[in-house]
Amino acid sequence: MKRLLGLVVSVGVGLAGCGPMVAQTGGGEAALPNAPTPEVATNEDVTVRGLPMAVLHDQKGIWTSPARIRTKDLIWLAPLAAGVGVGLATDHHTMSTVVSQDPGFNSANVNVSNSLIGGFIATPVVMFGVGHFEHNEKARETGLLGAEALVDGVAVEQGLKLVFWRERPALDHSRGLFWQSAAGWDSSFPSSHATLAWSEAAVIAEEYRSPWVRAGVYTLATGVSLTRVLGQEHFPTDVLVGSAAGWLVGHYVAKRHHRHEMGR
Repeated sequence: MKRLLGLVVSVGVGLAGCGPMVAQTGGGEAALPNAPTPEVATNEDVTVRGLPMAVLHDQKGIWTSPARIRTKDLIWLAPLAAGVGVGLATDHHTMSTVVSQDPGFNSANVNVSNSLIGGFIATPVVMFGVGHFEHNEKARETGLLGAEALVDGVAVEQGLKLVFWRERPALDHSRGLFWQSAAGWDSSFPSSHATLAWSEAAVIAEEYRSPWVRAGVYTLATGVSLTRVLGQEHFPTDVLVGSAAGWLVGHYVAKRHHRHEMGR
C-alpha cells in the first residue's frame, strides 16, 4: 500500500536519537506538502459495518509504511525532519520563556482547544446524519471517512505516545524529556488534539475542495495546534508532528475511499 504515514512515523522514530533535546515555536501551522498518494487507487467504499475492518487495514499500511519510503519522499520528509530537529532544540526555551505561564491565559487557551476539538469530533456524526436523512451521499461519505480518519489518528498518536513517554511542559521545568515514567499514559508527544483536528480537516478539505472550505477547516485546525501550545499543554514539536501525522492520515483515508468526485 502506500508510503504515507511511514514518513511521519520515521521522523518520530528518528527522535530516539535526539532524546531530551528541545522544539520550535511554529507547531502545525506551516503549510504542508502533498502527501504520497496510493500506488493503486482502490477507491474502496466504506460502510458503517465495514468501518472497523477499514481501520485495521489502514493501520497495517501505516505501521509498515516506513519500509516503503523512497528517495523522492525526501523532498518534504527532509524539511519536516529538519523542523522537528530545530523544534527539539528550542522547546524548553519556548515554553519556559516565550509562552506565557499566566494561569488564566493558559486556561483560556485550553478551553478554546477543547471546544474546537469537540467540534471536529462531532463533525463526522453531523455529516453522516445530514447525508443519511437528506439523501446526500457526499455528506454521508464525508462523515464516514471523517470517523475513520479520527480512529486512525487515535491509534497513531496513542501508539507514538506509548513509545516516547515525553513529559508535559508543566513537569520538570519544561525540559520535555523523553522516556520518562512520570509521563505515563499522559505523554506529551505527539499532541492528540492536533492529530485529530488535522485528520478531520484533511478529509473535509479533500471532499469539499472549495478554497473557502479549505481555508476554514485548516484555520480551525491551526487554532487547535496553536492553543495547545499557548495553554502550556504541549511543546511546539508535539503539535508539529501531531498536525503532520493527522493531515497525512486524513489525506490518505480520503484518497483511498472517496467515491464521489472531489471538489463538487
